[in-house]
Amino acid sequence: MAITEIEDKISEIIEKDDHSNFIYDFLGVYDIPKATITKLKNGFNNLSKEDGEIYLKNKLYYKETAQNLMQTFTNVKAKVDELGTKPRYIFVTDFKEILAYDTKNEDTLSIPFKRLPQKFEFFLAWNGIEKADFDKENPADIRAAERFAKLYDLIIKDNPNATRKGLNLFLIRILFCLFAEDTDIFEKNLFTNRLKQLTELDGSNLDEFIGQLFSVLDVKREDRPSDTPGWLADFPYVDGDLFKDPHESLKFTAKSRKLIIDAGEKLEWDQINPDILGSMLQSVASEDSRSQLGMHYTSVPNIMKVIKPLFLDDLREEFEKDKGDYQKLAQLYVRIGNIKFMDPACGSGNFLIVTYKQLRQLEIDIIKEQNRIVLEEGSGEAVMYVPSVTLDQFYGIEIDDFACDITRLSLWIAEHQMNIKLREEIDNAVRSTLPLQHAGAIVCGNALRLDWEKILPHRKDDEVYLFGNPPYLGHSKQSKIQKKEVRDTFLNIKGNGYLDYISCWFYLGSKFISRTKGECAFVTTNSICEGEQVGILWKLLMEIIKIKFAYRSFKWSNSARSNAGVTVNIIGIVSKEKNIFHKYIFDADMKKEAKNISPYLIDYKNTIVFDLKTPLTPRPTIEFGNKPTDGGGLIFSLKEYQSTILKYPELKPYLKEYIGSEELIKGKKRYVLWLSNTDYQKVRCNPLINNRMNIVKEARTNSTTKSTNKWADKPYSFKQIAPFYKNNKLTGYSIIIPAVSSKNRKYIPMGFVSNETAILSNRVYGIFNANLWLFSLLESKMHMTWINFVGGKLETNFSYSSGICYNAFPFPELTDSNKQSLTKYALRLLDVREEIGGTLAEQYGKPYADKKSVPMNRKLEEIHNELDIFVDRLYQTKNFTGDLERFKCLIAIYEKELLKK
Repeated sequence: MAITEIEDKISEIIEKDDHSNFIYDFLGVYDIPKATITKLKNGFNNLSKEDGEIYLKNKLYYKETAQNLMQTFTNVKAKVDELGTKPRYIFVTDFKEILAYDTKNEDTLSIPFKRLPQKFEFFLAWNGIEKADFDKENPADIRAAERFAKLYDLIIKDNPNATRKGLNLFLIRILFCLFAEDTDIFEKNLFTNRLKQLTELDGSNLDEFIGQLFSVLDVKREDRPSDTPGWLADFPYVDGDLFKDPHESLKFTAKSRKLIIDAGEKLEWDQINPDILGSMLQSVASEDSRSQLGMHYTSVPNIMKVIKPLFLDDLREEFEKDKGDYQKLAQLYVRIGNIKFMDPACGSGNFLIVTYKQLRQLEIDIIKEQNRIVLEEGSGEAVMYVPSVTLDQFYGIEIDDFACDITRLSLWIAEHQMNIKLREEIDNAVRSTLPLQHAGAIVCGNALRLDWEKILPHRKDDEVYLFGNPPYLGHSKQSKIQKKEVRDTFLNIKGNGYLDYISCWFYLGSKFISRTKGECAFVTTNSICEGEQVGILWKLLMEIIKIKFAYRSFKWSNSARSNAGVTVNIIGIVSKEKNIFHKYIFDADMKKEAKNISPYLIDYKNTIVFDLKTPLTPRPTIEFGNKPTDGGGLIFSLKEYQSTILKYPELKPYLKEYIGSEELIKGKKRYVLWLSNTDYQKVRCNPLINNRMNIVKEARTNSTTKSTNKWADKPYSFKQIAPFYKNNKLTGYSIIIPAVSSKNRKYIPMGFVSNETAILSNRVYGIFNANLWLFSLLESKMHMTWINFVGGKLETNFSYSSGICYNAFPFPELTDSNKQSLTKYALRLLDVREEIGGTLAEQYGKPYADKKSVPMNRKLEEIHNELDIFVDRLYQTKNFTGDLERFKCLIAIYEKELLKK
């Protein structure tokens, strides 16, 4: 049940004239079984026969009274103290006031009876939710978002012809008015009270009221017309362009009027967190994210991961160093007022808001320290407050216009909250919120089509920071428009079609800060530091920037209620020309200083592994499998295969086992009709063959791809055939490597199969006529380390590639003796696989997140461990300290061999 539904149900209960059933109705709102409430109502489980007193074991001792409430509470608590099993809550009321006590946490609730709906969370233990946990969910923000979702839906329903811009602007303006009357920007409850007093119950004149009020708020008091109604006189001048555009006329009803009043009377706006509320309000106006209301926002701790190493740590360290030195503190005070910040994908402004609040807090801390110095020196005069940090230092770009409006509103809310904090922490320091100040520029538009230099003009020596969490979107998930934006951003850059969408932000950010004091840090999926993207993107970036800090892969939590999230990196960059004295790599809970941070986010040179078309050193070639593009005509399930060879045994020589990733790892069985032109002429009259050929021909003829249409005349043949198969001499054995496999396994399960009986699909790679020593080398930890660091990923899976994972993999120098030993290990691995039976998925572990997870077979793991030790020794005589050292060894060999090519 949503928060607002609970509040509204309790509101209905307390507004009843008859409260004789109050406690039973109240319990019914929570997870108390109806049968239990009925028994309680009929007198079961009552401890006392006194009128108005009931007892529900383990849950409640309740008493209603007309006597002194505190004395009644004291008497009831004394009874409870004598009980062997105590109820969770004591609840006493005279229907004017409420006194409640949580016996577990020893929390007390003392409120007017009518305020019970807003304090419903006090009793959430009945639902198995502790109040402390509920408070972590930012209930004030969730309440606001839920109530505005209801209002927004109703206004849209009642105004089908209204513009989305008009609706969104109305929502933001109403929210500001409600926040203002709860936080001393307006007089207390001024907006809600005027609305209740001056509008009709049916809402018929509410639009007129709103229109008059919004127009006045944009005019200074002294400039308002002489005939301005008196009821508007108490509303101040707001400015900030919030009320500059005219209000779009809307239809209101009794229900929508009540929802606005409820938002004013039932919400505690002074507890709003602007960094969270903005994202939640954005979801209100977004139908596709409404189901996730309140679930997705960038948490403050994660934002701090970006801004602390980018600039905040440096500012705080300078503050600590300058303590006791008035003049140096004054210089720092001036400095923080001159820095410029921009989020070029700002969404609802979370990064800007958190940064603003952090800078304002530093401003307060500097003044407090200066006051301390002055007082200790004996002058006795406090520092006169002059603002340093202002909203015009903050810039943003966002493609959604509503999100831009929310960003401005959230910044104003943050400013007012910090103004209050300033007043509370420093005597005689006052900073007025009104008229609203303008942010530097919150621009609505496509960041990839705008000139960032024009939005945030700056000189070479200006201190400027770009940061944020731009959209990720791998190349396969981009729309046609987004693909064109990537191509246009990386114009004439070979391979730009493989780049993630976020690469554009890194490139534009790099150009922005190049040859300046500016710095930049973005959250990004780890894919831009893996696979072929490194050779395309970072080769370009490293010509103009260097990496200042990096967070290696971790889960990025965007949820108020869970820790689920994508795996990301955070990368901070500076101009190549800028001197940096410290570079840091953050990995799990470790912070390590680095001499240099490579594109793979390790302490090493900027060596890049490229997508090699030919092997780094001599080795058997690797090929993708075969792609049928057949409409299913050439593929047979196990059942279809069995019935076919039973009915037409003469077709058995032409039906081969078909192996892709699923067949290899999970043991599924499929077969394929494998025919040359000569074979086809022999069997074409078979009715099954004829039927299957018609299926293939129809699918290829109806394809929208011209290259596929051309193959309609060769229905017997796969459209794409690996070079190895074209001579049709299917002999020897091949290593099969799945193109995609789970990243959670210690090793990629590879196969070693006979070429005579198996045909490989385009879901696997084949190293044809390969030796067993190669199989061992590829199933080693060294190879897995290489894949982990430089191979591509597909969500949570390995995405194996021929050019980077295999061709570029550095082989050790191998003697014939080494190859013989590796061959023996391969035979042992294959023998153990056959001995233990089951699928490769079962043998190497089923990497599920739940209880169904199956670990790797212990016996198989022991042999892999022995193999790993042997292979490690081929690369280095001493033990490796871990995978990072393994990778550095591999990359050094790669670098050396690449120079020879």
